[in-house]
Amino acid sequence: MKKKVHTCLGRTLIPKQHVLCQNTGRFAISSKLQEVLCLLAQGYVFEEAEEMLRELLGIAIDARQIQRVSRQYGGAVEAHIQQQAAAKVPAHVLPLKNKQEAVYAMVDNSMLFSREEGWKEMKVGRLFNASSRVAVQQKRTEVMQSLYLCHFGDSREFIEKWEPYLQPYAKKIILADGAKWIWNWAEDYHPEAVQILDYYHAVGKLGTYAALQYSDEQQRKEWMEKQTHLLKEGEVQKVISLLKESHRTSKEAEKARADVVRYYENNQTRMHYKHYLQQGYLIGSGAIESAHRNVVQQRLKLSGQRWSIKGAQQIVNLRACKKSNQWNLVTQLIKSAA
Repeated sequence: MKKKVHTCLGRTLIPKQHVLCQNTGRFAISSKLQEVLCLLAQGYVFEEAEEMLRELLGIAIDARQIQRVSRQYGGAVEAHIQQQAAAKVPAHVLPLKNKQEAVYAMVDNSMLFSREEGWKEMKVGRLFNASSRVAVQQKRTEVMQSLYLCHFGDSREFIEKWEPYLQPYAKKIILADGAKWIWNWAEDYHPEAVQILDYYHAVGKLGTYAALQYSDEQQRKEWMEKQTHLLKEGEVQKVISLLKESHRTSKEAEKARADVVRYYENNQTRMHYKHYLQQGYLIGSGAIESAHRNVVQQRLKLSGQRWSIKGAQQIVNLRACKKSNQWNLVTQLIKSAA
């Protein structure tokens, strides 16, 4: 069979003659090239990775081989995470200014389509310390360093993997939406932590009710401004009372009102927004929603993609390592397998 050849910088290369292909081990590919394949695979679809290798380095490696290599080491990362959880060993530690610096732990779900079970929850955890927030505009901050953990499955398994990430820190702030499993986990595992219900989810519940209750746009706007002001002032009980006293305009509005009241009553101990703001705490969970987009969706939720549960987990593990600035773990796993 004739060997494939490619031109790179004016030279014709047979794949195995490339410097990155020398001293091969597993997969008959050098450790360094295996790392390159994993790096490309976590950021690009496999066919794109194949094209980039060919055009930039003159290396001919099939997309299916790139998939096999990257899944192999995404699986190795998974095994490392599970071993870490079983041994209850703390995960990578964020650099803190002091032991009392606050660390934010955010958790959320998004849906990803799987071949085996259809739409399934991808759970994402994001951990970052308060001092990593840097002002990039007058009213906008950006988190410069985070640790990410992704799990394509149920909450129990996610929590087992997530707990080692939280162990080293004395002061934790858990900020999330109203998902019951999140707050059950927070109460059971971290009762000492500051718990904050995402302010914008709370406002969103009000907005749904207001849209059904008030047909006049100006009246709706004024009502919303009053309620959101009360929430910012920490007057959640007053908002609940006003909601209970209001007269319904339709069955739909009544249902939405009952939903808001229930949501607020279940979470009112997590809605002391005035106090949180005075302490300089975040009250919005935009950072975890951003994590879903940047870590999961930009790679795994592209048009036409249908992942196996195992395959999605393996690739998102690599991507989480990259986004966490923990790529050295992948490098070590590849070298140890050589």
